Amino acid sequence: MPKRKDIKKILIIGAGPIVIGQACEFDYSGAQACKALKEEGFNVILVNSNPATIMTDPELADRTYIEPLNISILEKIIIKERPDALLSTMGGQTALNLSIELENKKILKKYGVKLIGATQKVIQKAEDRELFKKSMTKIGLDTPKGFVVKSLDQAIEALKDLAFPVIIRPSFTLGGSGGGTSLNKKEFIQIVKKGIDLSPINEVLIEESLIGWKEYEMEVIRDNQDNCIIVCSIENIDPMGIHTGDSVTISPALTLTDKEFQKMRNDSIKVIREIGVDTGGANVQFAINPKTGRNVVIEMNPRVSRSSALASKATGFPIARIAAKLAVGYSLDELRNDITKTTPASFEPTIDYIVTKIPRFTFEKFSMTEEKLGTAMKSIGECMAIGRNFKESFQKAIRSLETDLIGLDSNNFLQKKSKSELIELLKENRPNKFLVIAECIRKKIDLKKIVNSSGYDPWFVREICELVEYEKILKNKKISKEIYIQAKEYGFSDEKILQISRCSKNSIFNIKKKDRLFTSFRNIDTCSGEFQSKTPYMYSSWNCVEENSRFEDETKVSNRKKVIILGGGPNRIGQGIEFDYCCVHSSFALKELGIESIMVNCNPETVSTDYDISDRLYFEPLDSESVLAICQAENINNKLLGVIVQLGGKKTTKFLKISNRGKNFRNIF
Repeated sequence: MPKRKDIKKILIIGAGPIVIGQACEFDYSGAQACKALKEEGFNVILVNSNPATIMTDPELADRTYIEPLNISILEKIIIKERPDALLSTMGGQTALNLSIELENKKILKKYGVKLIGATQKVIQKAEDRELFKKSMTKIGLDTPKGFVVKSLDQAIEALKDLAFPVIIRPSFTLGGSGGGTSLNKKEFIQIVKKGIDLSPINEVLIEESLIGWKEYEMEVIRDNQDNCIIVCSIENIDPMGIHTGDSVTISPALTLTDKEFQKMRNDSIKVIREIGVDTGGANVQFAINPKTGRNVVIEMNPRVSRSSALASKATGFPIARIAAKLAVGYSLDELRNDITKTTPASFEPTIDYIVTKIPRFTFEKFSMTEEKLGTAMKSIGECMAIGRNFKESFQKAIRSLETDLIGLDSNNFLQKKSKSELIELLKENRPNKFLVIAECIRKKIDLKKIVNSSGYDPWFVREICELVEYEKILKNKKISKEIYIQAKEYGFSDEKILQISRCSKNSIFNIKKKDRLFTSFRNIDTCSGEFQSKTPYMYSSWNCVEENSRFEDETKVSNRKKVIILGGGPNRIGQGIEFDYCCVHSSFALKELGIESIMVNCNPETVSTDYDISDRLYFEPLDSESVLAICQAENINNKLLGVIVQLGGKKTTKFLKISNRGKNFRNIF
């Protein structure tokens, strides 16, 4: 269907200030939506209270209001601007809740504003725990046993049919805030009171505990012609009991059987149809009992989410952009894939690599805070890495955290622990549990015991075990060409190889020089190479499918003058979205000068890692090895003018120390 003719002016509500559970991914989605709608000739009105965002740039929307996000202000803007429609799905939980409030108070009806993207009925069916459970029962899908309550008395009554531990989930809240896992009645009363207080409709769901179950997500898109596609599957490596934003995740899901995957795929489409999302995307979450195979639907987000941003960067499929265009009447087959420029958006993305996301925590900033995780989100940022196998992707992601980890590093805290103490640590929900698993393997603890205590799938424990075992090879054997190549295919950095083997830098350099060994760069193309990619969206790998072309490269370096921009990496306290803003504008400025802009970053939430912000994007760790490899690849024809380091925050200035290693590129200030 062509775009709607009854809409000319569209209001978009942003997400407001960055808080835990709602970060710069909504700047990314909002900016994409603004651009997509303006392309179609719509007049875009934006309201947001965060001045550090790209979406609040004056030239992005036709009119931008940097104002408090409340009903009073929104009504005044609606009176002044008289929009035809309100797009509710681009500003996270904040925009969704405000849209519902505007609808409930008849403000939208009063001024003739249509709710697009997700209607009031859709939002309520997805966000109201009781309505959602009834909807799932209607289509024959299992949900955890539970009860929706609106008072403490009702909650205590519900306990008669449930055994501890129980999960408490408030309705319409962000990042699991107000919820938690209760082990006893005292905790239960505290969490229920808090949850009811924080829920805008004073409602919580009390349900059976799924702690230890495996968690999966499906990113689904549906149009007004009932065409549905799965953008990607996401697997949480950490088990249920930890908020998905705090869990290590991978895409695609690796430990599902084909039968389980197909059921989950079909169930996701059933869910999006029943809830009624017909012009956009949704994130559907499932849990599987690893012992019985029981599969339950946990929840659904009827909007662009943190997982949507991750899925977009993992596949190259711009979910927010497509969702915005679906909201104004287009169908998937009418929209073009901007990566290939030839295929329609109705083609499901196919990926031939592994993506790993690891959350970034800053417990060290709060000495009184216990390093334990639960159903309420605590991470403040995340990084993403891409590799041709899990080991490579996983180790690159660890390096991307920028916490001084260069792999599965041991530390004094873990080394001093006995075997029994390590097992107890495995049973806790704690950040970076994979480091504890690696230490357990080094101390020869039985793998079955590690699996049972950690809740990790056996496949991931074996992968970590193989990395630890290869550390022994690096430590005990002379580094040969074959050993070095295998280490690189497993994702070991040169720094980590040197740390373990204690060989000299010159010996590594000589191996690479003698045998002409270097990393190759591959395209993210949404189609596993079936169609030619027109957009340079790159990642590095030492692995290649072709037997006789181990280091086949897809870089296709241009002959233009170019400059590399180093991004800010994962968000952390003291370094947030403002550095991404600087990097994006630096890219725009270079384009105006006719210079090719090359972005290097590892944060999937940001605007800078959108495929159309720079001329070329490298999704890579911001470490010296990765950056120098990109410099060497891009400077093959001596057109690299320099590297901009000062816009990515404090961490990127470390590259000043290595800037004099290259003769043909320099830092630009």
